[in-house]
Amino acid sequence: MNNTELNIEKKLNIWATIVSIAVVGLVAVMRKIPRLELGIDFSFLPGLYSLMNFIAAICLIAALIQIRKKNVTAHRRWILIALTLSSLFLLMYVLYHITTPETKYCGSMGYVYFPLLITHVVSAAFSFPFILFTFIRGYLMQVEKHKKMAKWVYWLWLYVAMTGPICYLMLLPCYK
Repeated sequence: MNNTELNIEKKLNIWATIVSIAVVGLVAVMRKIPRLELGIDFSFLPGLYSLMNFIAAICLIAALIQIRKKNVTAHRRWILIALTLSSLFLLMYVLYHITTPETKYCGSMGYVYFPLLITHVVSAAFSFPFILFTFIRGYLMQVEKHKKMAKWVYWLWLYVAMTGPICYLMLLPCYK
C-alpha cells in the first residue's frame, strides 16, 4: 500500500470513528434530552424506517448471494443500497425519538419482546462502527481484511436489520 492509500485509509478510519462515537452517543442520550417540538407529526416514521430496515435485510441477503457467486460488482451495489437504507433508517429513527413521546410496550409477550429488543439494541450499538470499518476495507479493496471482518459483522448487521422490524410489529398495537 502506498502513502496515498494509507492516507485515505487513515482519514476514512478517523471519519468512521467520529461518526460512530457521535451516533452511538446521540442514540444513548436522545431520550434524556428535552423533546424537540417541530410542529410536525412524525408518527408515520416507525413504519417507514422499519420497512427500510426490512429492505436492508433483503439487500444484505442479496449481497451475500452475489459475493458467493463471485460477482463483486453486484455485491458492492447491494451493500451500498443496504448501507444507504440503514443510514436513512438511523436518521429517521433519531428524528422520531427526539420529537415524539416514548411508546411503552403494551402486549402480553414481554418475555419475547424485551429480550429481542435488548439484543437488537446492543447488537446495533456494537455493530455500527464495525459495519463502517468493514465497508471501508471493502471500498479500499483490502479483500482479506474485509473478508475477516465481514464473516461476523455481516451476521450482526443482518440480525439487527431483521429484529428491528420484528420489534416494531410487536410494538405496533401500542402506538397511539
